[in-house]
Amino acid sequence: MAVKTIKVDYLARVEGEGALKVVIRDGVVASAELKIFEPPRFFEAFLRGRDFSEAPDIVARICGICPVAYQMSAVQAIENALGVDVGAPLRALRRLIYCGEWIESHTLHVYMLHAPDFLGYEGAVEMARDHADIVRRGLALKKAGNAIISLLGGREIHPINVRVGGFYRTPRRRELQPLAEELKWAREAALETVRWAARFDFPERERDYEFVALRHERDYPFYEGRIASSRGLDISADQFDAHFEEAQVEHSTALHACRKGGGAYLTGPLARYNLNFDRLSPLAKEAAREAGLGPVCANPYRSILVRAVEVLYACDEALRLIDAYEEPERPAVEAPPRAGVGYGATEAPRGLLYHRYRLEPDGTIADARIVPPTSQNQASIEEDLRRFIGGWLDLPEEDLRHRCEQTVRNHDPCISCATHFLRLELEHAR
Repeated sequence: MAVKTIKVDYLARVEGEGALKVVIRDGVVASAELKIFEPPRFFEAFLRGRDFSEAPDIVARICGICPVAYQMSAVQAIENALGVDVGAPLRALRRLIYCGEWIESHTLHVYMLHAPDFLGYEGAVEMARDHADIVRRGLALKKAGNAIISLLGGREIHPINVRVGGFYRTPRRRELQPLAEELKWAREAALETVRWAARFDFPERERDYEFVALRHERDYPFYEGRIASSRGLDISADQFDAHFEEAQVEHSTALHACRKGGGAYLTGPLARYNLNFDRLSPLAKEAAREAGLGPVCANPYRSILVRAVEVLYACDEALRLIDAYEEPERPAVEAPPRAGVGYGATEAPRGLLYHRYRLEPDGTIADARIVPPTSQNQASIEEDLRRFIGGWLDLPEEDLRHRCEQTVRNHDPCISCATHFLRLELEHAR
């Protein structure tokens, strides 16, 4: 048996540390494992015994790139347990801060993490030597997203202004006007980003995914909606546990999520886009069509283009929310403690994020469950490798390794907040 091993010990452009092993037998990909070997971080255990009011600040530390998503799912779930409705003005502000996170997170991925794959560069630094103006545009676009988070969240990283019941402080209308001016430029930059990404050379690969994302009666989903799938699922957040389950696999310290009786599924930009294309703004729809995207896209290598469309939508939506903003009568509603179980599901940049909390009568958190997008996508990423890599086995070793890495990067997995991710072992066995 001939065995060949390729190792990539430090791969920037994916967040976290892990490994990948692909086994090929007789010219066929026999197995693919996305190995996550980082130690568990025990955030669910940290939450037990803490007051529910502490949850937003604790869960924000789970991720430095998408802390708003963790905060939004947490407050939604806890308010559900407490029977609290914050009202439309505060929900609109939560949607606005979510726009900021999508802009900054997606822009980081599009420009710094994923575009080098398509343009033939080792990373964004190397790309900047030949495309300085493009990289500067990406940095400025990301800054516009950060500005929204900073204003509404109190700071750009790990916001401190979010609380159960609303915010500690809400902005005056005049404070939003400088954001609007910046976002007008950002919207044009986002449109140019879609046009730029549309020129990339995309591998022609598709899969019949089961897409899972929120679906709202009116809006493209950020903060609210029912959990839907491309195969007919339509449930509220409190039914998540009845339809999805997580299991430990030997090669990963992170749990693998799957549909009960249905196997792997995909959440994230592709899922949102396919289930909610009709909810995009007219500008985003037009840009998507001009970029060669129809209402359905099942090619994960085009996910960078879908993310660019979502950045454009988030800029457009943020401007709409600012224009329609009415200052709430108070920054938060009362949220008296009581015993109960609450459920929350929102759309992090990388996909569906589910929280469940059980509260004691005094408001102490008795139990918490958090299911992040990456744990839901791991099985689907491995299936992508099994399905797609076989078509590139005739490539030189270095090029084949790049295709493996790119296939993982399509889904922007957030393994942790670390910088490096992938060690690849490629075995040729007969």
